[in-house]
Amino acid sequence: MTDHAPATGQGQGTAWLASAGLRPTRQRVALAELLVGDGQDRHVTAESLFEAAVRTGDKVSLATVYNTLRAFCDAGLLREIVVDGTRSYFDTNMSDHPHFFWEDTAALTDAPAEELQISRLPKAPDGAEIAKVDVVIRLRRS
Repeated sequence: MTDHAPATGQGQGTAWLASAGLRPTRQRVALAELLVGDGQDRHVTAESLFEAAVRTGDKVSLATVYNTLRAFCDAGLLREIVVDGTRSYFDTNMSDHPHFFWEDTAALTDAPAEELQISRLPKAPDGAEIAKVDVVIRLRRS
């Protein structure tokens, strides 16, 4: 799992779930603790979160991880960042900010938002409005 430090206690994850009105099931609390238990923002894939859960001894299936991540996104606790058609990352930082995608390691990291300038977006088609703009900058080591 990228950007992950060990979780420090049961309170942070439970409070995070409560802030969105989600019922604190055993699996949700365990995954929430891995995501926010130490107060650090991180980017995870379902697979990396599942691997972290297995390492900590949490009994959870990969399907449960996928379903829980979807519930967390639907509740406004996570942002899904789609890097390509085959890989999604889930970000605990809900602020608007760009990302770097490191092609050699498949890691997603935050890019400095203050350095991003978007001078103009195309007009949305009739009957639509722009909901958000995701910026993923792909990097390759030189």
